Amino acid sequence: MVVRTLALVVVRRVLGLVGLGSAPDAKDIEIAVLRHQLMVLRRQVTRPRYTPQDRLVLAMLARLLPRERWAAFLVTPATLLRWHRELVARRWTYPATGTGGNCLDPETVELVVRMARENPRWGYIRIVGECHKLGIRVSATSVRRILRRHRLGPAPRRSGPSWTAFLRGQAADMLACDFLTVETVGLTRLYVLFVVELDRRRVHLAGATAHPTGEWVVQAARNLLMDLDEQAHRLRF
Repeated sequence: MVVRTLALVVVRRVLGLVGLGSAPDAKDIEIAVLRHQLMVLRRQVTRPRYTPQDRLVLAMLARLLPRERWAAFLVTPATLLRWHRELVARRWTYPATGTGGNCLDPETVELVVRMARENPRWGYIRIVGECHKLGIRVSATSVRRILRRHRLGPAPRRSGPSWTAFLRGQAADMLACDFLTVETVGLTRLYVLFVVELDRRRVHLAGATAHPTGEWVVQAARNLLMDLDEQAHRLRF
């Protein structure tokens, strides 16, 4: 690399002197100097330390520099992505509220487990409602955690056909949907709505927004049904 850079500068200098091309200007020489100093730094420093400001500058420059020229960075693309993941994790970290199933009174936990075992068709919401009738405040999330900890199946049914058997019988008539999140460079969280045809395992991207609302989801579903056109008539759920 050193010989090639030096040879390129010399050749361009010679061609410029004989009038067969432009001689390297100060900017070209400066770039050659910076490249060589970068090579020297890489030989001497195995793990350079970067401040948060350094990481921000490198991340923004990475968006402007073509991928084929990323060899100029001292860090790898994987390192840039790891920095972004760490920043996102710090951005969306919330303090613990202390309302999980582990913080509930043991008598409440025992009552929830007994209700689930004695009433196998009761779901999380039904158990929450029955607890409220007794003056016990517990959330559906806490009930779900309690049942999972005691190895009780998911609500609303803990008996009967398995989920696999149910899918075999209903997959052709059913669409499943959910959200995933994508974090942008500016730490804006985008919510992506996707829909899966269960029988074909085909995924449809219904839309993405930073502020999902009920009206937005309804319109996205309508747009998807229009895109499916003749296939939509076979869907029931």
